[in-house]
Amino acid sequence: MDLLAALKTFTRIAETGSFSAVAREAGTTQPAISRQIGSLEEHLGARLFQRSTRSLTLTEDGRDLLTHARLVIETVEETEAAIGRRRTSPAGLVRLGCAGVFGRLYLAPRLPRLLARYPEMSIDLSLTDTVVDMVQEGLDLSIRIGEVTDANLVARRVGSTTVITVASTSYLAAHGEPASPQDLTRHSCILFTRQNHPEHWTYAGPDGTITVTVGGRLRTNGIEAVMEAAIGGFGVAQVPTWMMHEPNVAGRVREILTGWQPPRRPISVVYPSRRFLAPRTRAVIDFLVDEFRLDPIISTYGETVS
Repeated sequence: MDLLAALKTFTRIAETGSFSAVAREAGTTQPAISRQIGSLEEHLGARLFQRSTRSLTLTEDGRDLLTHARLVIETVEETEAAIGRRRTSPAGLVRLGCAGVFGRLYLAPRLPRLLARYPEMSIDLSLTDTVVDMVQEGLDLSIRIGEVTDANLVARRVGSTTVITVASTSYLAAHGEPASPQDLTRHSCILFTRQNHPEHWTYAGPDGTITVTVGGRLRTNGIEAVMEAAIGGFGVAQVPTWMMHEPNVAGRVREILTGWQPPRRPISVVYPSRRFLAPRTRAVIDFLVDEFRLDPIISTYGETVS
């Protein structure tokens, strides 16, 4: 038995939840894949999957093996990269994670250019508004907006975003327009819970930096939900500038408190701490750095970046 090949097959079955899908990827038959997993289970003396006619789940031993198998595969790839045995052109699958709206607006339109540049590369793009465990989810890279505080992740800053304060015309007509950040304490604010302190809104203005504690009856971890609630007249919201370019947003909310600006938030590519990166992973990072540098809305070109 080729143990490395078996571990790769096992990992892909765990990720796809399907023997048939992996067989199609490998250009072989489902019985051949089943025999390979059977040999691996016999070699390890453990059952790795619970199978039924309708479901396929990992056993406890299978879950333990998945973590170790990914480390083994990554180590082999890193070793090959370190001693120059990889092909000149980056090849293989890169699993990339990102928040939904940013991925839709800023990643998906750019990926065809990346794949045209590297014909032997493929991308698995996972969009979610929840911060996930990258190792557990099998992600090679993730785009994070805001400060990255996880010590187990390496972060490379690729851009930054300006945040603005907005409200709908209907809300402002009914409740009045705040003249200063302090006035927000008397308004209904829509809180974005993916921030560390969603109720603390910070502004830089003529008199320096101030932080206001705001409140409201709606909290959500989805930035699109924040915008939709603001459009619906539910309250005041802080949103990234680039969301104002959405066709369904134009004219439905407007910026307020223009004399006070929240601090810019970094946009970073993050990956699990490793000494080496596979060439395909490094190629994706370099591509995103170049792409975002040319975008005037999120570029850090000319900024002092730590």
